[in-house]
Parts: sequence; structure tokens; C-alpha cells
Amino acid sequence: MHIIKVLLIASALIGGVAHANDRVRVGKSQGSAWTFLPLDIGVEQGFFAKQGIEIESAELAGDAKLQQAFTAGSIDFGLGSGPGMAFAAKGSPVLAVAAFAGPPRNISAIVLHNSNIQNIADLKGKMIAVSTTGSLSDWLAKQMAIQEGWGQDGIRAVPLGAIPTSIAALKTRQVDAVVLATEAGFRLEEQNEGHVLVTMDRYAPNFITHVVFAQKSVIASNPGLVTRFLRGFFDAIAFVKTHKEETSRLAERVLLHSPGLARKVHDRQASMFLDDGRFDPLAVATLKQSFIDMKTLRSEPTDAELFTLQFVPIKR
Repeated sequence: MHIIKVLLIASALIGGVAHANDRVRVGKSQGSAWTFLPLDIGVEQGFFAKQGIEIESAELAGDAKLQQAFTAGSIDFGLGSGPGMAFAAKGSPVLAVAAFAGPPRNISAIVLHNSNIQNIADLKGKMIAVSTTGSLSDWLAKQMAIQEGWGQDGIRAVPLGAIPTSIAALKTRQVDAVVLATEAGFRLEEQNEGHVLVTMDRYAPNFITHVVFAQKSVIASNPGLVTRFLRGFFDAIAFVKTHKEETSRLAERVLLHSPGLARKVHDRQASMFLDDGRFDPLAVATLKQSFIDMKTLRSEPTDAELFTLQFVPIKR
């Protein structure tokens, strides 16, 4: 009888834990981005499980696709870009609930290894591939031109879309440089095909590169779930910043990085991560101006149209 009673109690406890777990659907705006690894770390290291959350992850092709998934109701949370907050001002059913990466050290100007371009000044007047017109890479390329004293038209931005297309254009010398993910530049360095000329945080020192988005309906109906998700996510960020080897091994598996590349990216980008999710006012001001510069919005939005302060700073 005693054994049966213990088994019944254990069964009830196990059943209670399983019942308490909430399945949360999370979209990544780029599946190959190193800066979104905290989601995978949070699952692998049990940080979300500790919060009673089970993660269902989806990889999406850019901020627009992420917002489409929100509109369709197919995800609850999303990892996207700071510039993606403009979608909220345009009517997407989301708000940013935490900022998690600062200045864009994960985006770089990259040239061929045997290019005649040896320093930043050599980029003046050159053709530079960006993802799309009005994109973050386009804005950063033009900020570089402005801040180097060449004027916004001091470079010729060429929208080429996906990373492979831009790299192919670089290798065939159809463009002189590309502005894209820093890890892509490091991969080219490994292959002796290119190198990172400059990381773009130099031209946006006050910036929010990545945020966590949440459905407005989830914020309204289940704020406790938002709090628990953010605790798990920022516990994972703290782990990433202090556990280089474990994070790098995960990058090898998830992102197919070589051991050397995984550790080099960690060295360069881990310091981008923010500790408590707060929205820095100077960075918000830069973002708002970028919306006008990129013609994403006609006028500057209010803070309330972009994000909520309800859940920050994160208390872990």
C-alpha cells in the first residue's frame, strides 16, 4: 500500500508539471543568425523549462515574414530587428517587449581578400551590395558614407537580396563590397576569399539591433507568460555571455559553424547582448530617425506604438 501511495503521489506530481508547462510558439526572423542562439541555449540548458515553458521554434525569412506570422496568429513571440519595430507602428499586432542586442557589431562591410580596397576611405564612390532598398544594411551603408564625410550618395548601394546572392556578386567583382552578417565575413576569411573591413556598430553606436516581440493579445491576456518567457530568454543570454565553449559547440551544430568560426563569432558578438531588456532612449531616438531616413515611416512614431516598458528591466 505504501509503494502504491508513493507511486500515485509521484504520478500526480509529474502530471502536474506536464500540465503546468505552456507551449510557446517563437519565430526567428533569421534562422542562420548567431544572435538568435539564446533561444536554442534556453531550450538546451533548461531555462525555459524552469519557467514552465515548452518552446516550438520556427525559422522565418526576414522581419516581414516574421510579422506576417504574427498577423496570421501562428506565433506568440518573435526574435527580430530593432528596425522591425516599424511594423508595429504600421499596424502589426505586436509590441516589442524587450531589447536584447545593442549596436550592430553583427553586421559588417566585407571585401575580397585580394581587393584593392585596403581601408574604409577606399570605399568612397564604390558599389556596395545591401539586402534591399530601405533595409538596415542599406541604412548602415549610407550612415557610413555620411559619417565618413562623403555624403549619403558617397557610395552606390545595390540591393541584391539574400546573402548568397551578395557574396556571389562580390566574388565575381560585380560589387566592390557587401554589407551583411559579420559571421559571413568571418567564414570568407576562413576560406581566404574575403575579410571584414569594419563592423557597422562604428556608425550606429547608439542602436537596438534586436528585440523580442510579443502578440498584443498575449500581452493583454497573459502578461505572466511574457514575464516567464523573458526570464528564460535572458537567463540564456547570461549563459551565452559567460559560457563560450558550450555556446560555440551549439553554434557548430545549429549553424554549422566550424569550431574556429564559432569561437571567433562569440568573441566579437557576445558583448552585443543586453542584460535586462531595457530600451535605451538614445538608441530609440536613432531608430526613429532611421525610420524616416529609410522612408519606412513618414513621421516619427511614439514610444507606445513601438514597445512597452511593462516587462523591463528583466528581473531574473
